[in-house]
Amino acid sequence: MPNTLSEENYLKAIYHIGKRGDDKASATSIAEALKNNPASVIVMIKKLVEKKLIQYDKTKGAKLTEKGLKVAYLIVRRHRLWEVFLHDSLGYQWDEVHEIAEQLEHVHRDDLADRLDKFLGFPEYDPHGDPIPKSDGKMPVMPKRTLAEVEPGKSCKVFGVKDTSIPFLRYLHQLNIGIGTKLKVVENIQFDGSMNLVIGEDKKATVSKKFIDNILVS
Repeated sequence: MPNTLSEENYLKAIYHIGKRGDDKASATSIAEALKNNPASVIVMIKKLVEKKLIQYDKTKGAKLTEKGLKVAYLIVRRHRLWEVFLHDSLGYQWDEVHEIAEQLEHVHRDDLADRLDKFLGFPEYDPHGDPIPKSDGKMPVMPKRTLAEVEPGKSCKVFGVKDTSIPFLRYLHQLNIGIGTKLKVVENIQFDGSMNLVIGEDKKATVSKKFIDNILVS
């Protein structure tokens, strides 16, 4: 029996909570991620346990089973491939693609993700720099170096972002910063942890510590 849209959203939420470094997802963290009430979360958790998609312990929370992880990987794969399609083929900005991909990721067709992957030229990363799971379940390596680790006088290129919220992505768009944008660190300001940058060839900007902690670079 195919998983429902709601079940898939729960599996994806548990997957992302786990990727943040939490070994298991509590009912509270799942409720917060899905903006749902804890009582509804408990009901869904029972369903997912019955379908052998997760393991659940009241004190430790939920963890995807091997079966559940395969489903979550496929959802994430479809989502990120759709984001690439929307951005590269249809011209949507990177702050627009997530919401649309949230709907398209639930389209059930066995060969759709593989056909989309081939059409797009087998991309490894989505427009935000997040790795796209391969058809065999393997995940491309994602750099973890942030802009905060770049020394003054050194240059780097934007590889991705840790914060994919719409306000942050729109702020980056205002600064003309996207994947591949060259950044040169001019100065670290000790007082508040902010940083003076040169964006591209000549645009100067001062950015906050929160900003530099959320920019991944190569």
